[in-house]
Amino acid sequence: MTSALWLTGDAESDQLLSDDPFALLVGMLLDQQYPMEAAFAGPRKIRDRMGTLDPRAIADADPDAFVTMATTPPAIHRYGRSMAGRVQAVARAVVDDYDGDVTRIWTTPGAAGEAPTGAEVLARLEALPGFGTQKAQIFLALLGKQRGVTPAGWREAAGHYGDEGSFRSIADVTSADAMAKVREFKKAQKAAAKQAGTKQAGTKQAAAKA
Repeated sequence: MTSALWLTGDAESDQLLSDDPFALLVGMLLDQQYPMEAAFAGPRKIRDRMGTLDPRAIADADPDAFVTMATTPPAIHRYGRSMAGRVQAVARAVVDDYDGDVTRIWTTPGAAGEAPTGAEVLARLEALPGFGTQKAQIFLALLGKQRGVTPAGWREAAGHYGDEGSFRSIADVTSADAMAKVREFKKAQKAAAKQAGTKQAGTKQAAAKA
C-alpha cells in the first residue's frame, strides 16, 4: 500500500492527490511557471468549485464557464486562462483514449501484450496535451517513487528524475524539508544555466571583435 502524499502541505489537498490519480495528473500539468505546492493545490480548487474532478465532467464543461471557474481568485494557476484549456484538453484525452480512467495510462498492456514498460508509459504521458518529455519523466518518477507504479525500466525512462536519493523535482517531495531541497536544486540549476549563457555570450562577443 502506498503512503499518503505530501506535495502541498495542505492535508485535504494532499489527500485528494493521494486518492485520485487524475488529480495527481492535473497537478503535474499545472506544475509549470508556478510554485510546486500551489500547482498541486489546483485540483482541489477545481473539485471544490465543480463538485467533481471526473474527467468526463471536466472535458464536457462549457469552456467559458470553466475558464471563469479556473480564474476566480484564488486562481488555479498564475496563467489560469491558458491552463484551464490545458486541463480540459488533458481530460478529453483521458476520456477518449483511456475511457476516463487515467490509471490505464500505466496499466494497459503494451505492444507485446504484457504489462507496459517504463518507456511505453513515458510515451503515453508525452502524448498527453501539455506534457513534454521533461514533465512526462517527472510524472513517471513520481509514480515510481511514491505511488508504487514501477513498470520495467521506469527509472531509466524517467532519466535523472528517477535517480534514487535525488532531490530534483516534485517526485522527490515528501516533506517540507524535501521541498526546500528540491527548490535549492532548481535554484542552482537556474544559476548554472544563467552563468553558462553569460559565458557563451561573452565568447561570441570576443569572437566578433577578433
